[in-house]
Amino acid sequence: MTQTPWYPARFNFGRDVVDHFAHTADGPALIWTGATGDIRRFSFSDISRLTARLASSMVRAGIAKGDRVIVLLPRIPEWQIAMVACLKIGAVPVPCIEMLTGKDLAYRIEKSGAAAVIARAEQTEKFVAMDPAIIRISVGEAAGWRSHVTLLDEGDENFQPAEVEADDPAILYFTSGSTGQPKGVLHASRALYLWRQSAIEWLDLTRDDLMWCTADTGWSKAGTSILFGPWSCGTCTFFYDGPFDAGERLRLIERHGVTVYCASSTELLRLLDENLGVYDLSKLRRTVSAGETLSRTVVQRWRAATGHDVAESYGQTESLMSLGYRADTPLRAGSTGQPLGHNDVRIITDGRLAPDGTVGDVALRAPNPQLMVGYWNEPARTDACYVDGPDGRWFVTGDRGRRDSDGFIYMEGRSDDVINSAGYRIGPAEVEDVLLAHPAVAEAAVVGGPDAQRGEIVVAFVVLRAGYEQGDALVAELQQVVKQATAPYKYPRAVHFVTDLPKTLTGKIQRNFLRESLIEDEKP
Repeated sequence: MTQTPWYPARFNFGRDVVDHFAHTADGPALIWTGATGDIRRFSFSDISRLTARLASSMVRAGIAKGDRVIVLLPRIPEWQIAMVACLKIGAVPVPCIEMLTGKDLAYRIEKSGAAAVIARAEQTEKFVAMDPAIIRISVGEAAGWRSHVTLLDEGDENFQPAEVEADDPAILYFTSGSTGQPKGVLHASRALYLWRQSAIEWLDLTRDDLMWCTADTGWSKAGTSILFGPWSCGTCTFFYDGPFDAGERLRLIERHGVTVYCASSTELLRLLDENLGVYDLSKLRRTVSAGETLSRTVVQRWRAATGHDVAESYGQTESLMSLGYRADTPLRAGSTGQPLGHNDVRIITDGRLAPDGTVGDVALRAPNPQLMVGYWNEPARTDACYVDGPDGRWFVTGDRGRRDSDGFIYMEGRSDDVINSAGYRIGPAEVEDVLLAHPAVAEAAVVGGPDAQRGEIVVAFVVLRAGYEQGDALVAELQQVVKQATAPYKYPRAVHFVTDLPKTLTGKIQRNFLRESLIEDEKP
């Protein structure tokens, strides 16, 4: 691609961000606490030294530039250390959440061609069937796995990070789609550099801030708002590993002096159920939200409780934060904001720019170096995201919206079937596959149903085989089957037994009719 003046020709995040601050402007980089109250603090020089040690030992173990590395770690400092160590090598981390099952992980290992896995000792049983040639690194002692601590002890603090070109592969996320298995979304090193724009414009971060984003480590949001964005600004991040408790969230904000807080609309609503008046939130100057549609009720109540608005943003794993509100931009009711950074976000219909106020496809003008390189080893699927028209080439997000004359975008819903439940994206096909494997199920269709707390919940419509009877016991059994076969957050919270499913003439299930039936049921 043609080089542009607003990102460098080479960029290694570990060297050009972490080591840069460690050597020229050291300061706090990470404050971690867990459910037991233990606190660990790291400066940029600490992170620089630890990641150099781990990277050098990983290279000696056989991990090389370009290798994919599964990183299955929760919200603990070892996650940041592992991620940055991979980047220093020029290896490609594949962040995953611990809720994934062995089956989920086997798919990601095979799909990515992973050369190594880094996981907690408690999670190593999920990899018992893994190819023995794959390098194993455990946080904690596990038989047959290299110890993370030993690798750190034996590592070289003078490790020289790899030269990484702007277009070299840098990180691989797996994201759910409306059909088939999760897609591997590959980003280049240039994207890691450009994601700082949302940290500057939307998060409004400075060296004096303490940033807390509550996203899980396997999501791209953790990249933009926990790791790459804040540290590119020299900002210290706060990391908490413990169960969700609204009161504890507020106590942590007060105790540690969090200044910028990022959470989903669902989480903010649960915090608002507490008496915010009993907490000292005076240091909290900015609250932002992404991952799901921001409730207007949340905005109004949060403003009344804290004195400041919730600034929304929009992005996808494929594009990351492309719309949002800058610190000096007043909110517009119903809008998710204006384009951030160098993104040109428009509304198109049939490849043409749509007039302002017209509902159409939300699209980003291409080429755009912040966009993904593509879906891993799926060129046809990648090409299907783009459309060429008289007004240029566009990356079509799959969401619908409209634009006003000032460039603010108003989302009007999805054009695919992905379910967005409390910030988690869930592909219906993944859940349907599990349900269809049950002997009682003849047909199954999964959609998102409206829910006041989560935005959407997974709802399953099931046609039973002859000889099986519907009932609460079967519902519970089907829910448990999904929990065991895939990540627990994907299970259907509602199951409806039906005699048939709406289909097109070609036999395709019409999920839109099923969604509409749920919406009708919600009406008074």
